[in-house]
Amino acid sequence: MFISDAFAQTAEAGAAVPQTSTMGVLFQIILIAVVFYIFLIRPNQKRMKQHQAMLMAIKPGDEVLTGGGIYAKVISTEGQYDLIVEMAKGMQVKVNRLTIRDVILPETAKPANSNAKSKK
Repeated sequence: MFISDAFAQTAEAGAAVPQTSTMGVLFQIILIAVVFYIFLIRPNQKRMKQHQAMLMAIKPGDEVLTGGGIYAKVISTEGQYDLIVEMAKGMQVKVNRLTIRDVILPETAKPANSNAKSKK
């Protein structure tokens, strides 16, 4: 009741009602799209390219972490996408190269008892 009266008074007083321009709205949409590309899409594409390069660089002897969380050692490659990995002594499994999550570098691997305190 009172709000409509207030709007009517401002319109009668000749106050300028702000108009949104099409160019302003278009500029805001383009700006939001650019921000999304810079902060979300581009870094994700870069990360995917690095992961793809890592997968294609896997060679026999590498330690890998599979998508299921299993650590294995690459024994050989079969074709472009298949790897023969050894999960335990004498247990060899054929896996798809694309299911490898990470390659474990020897310098980053820690022994299982590295956190144990020495007994005196």
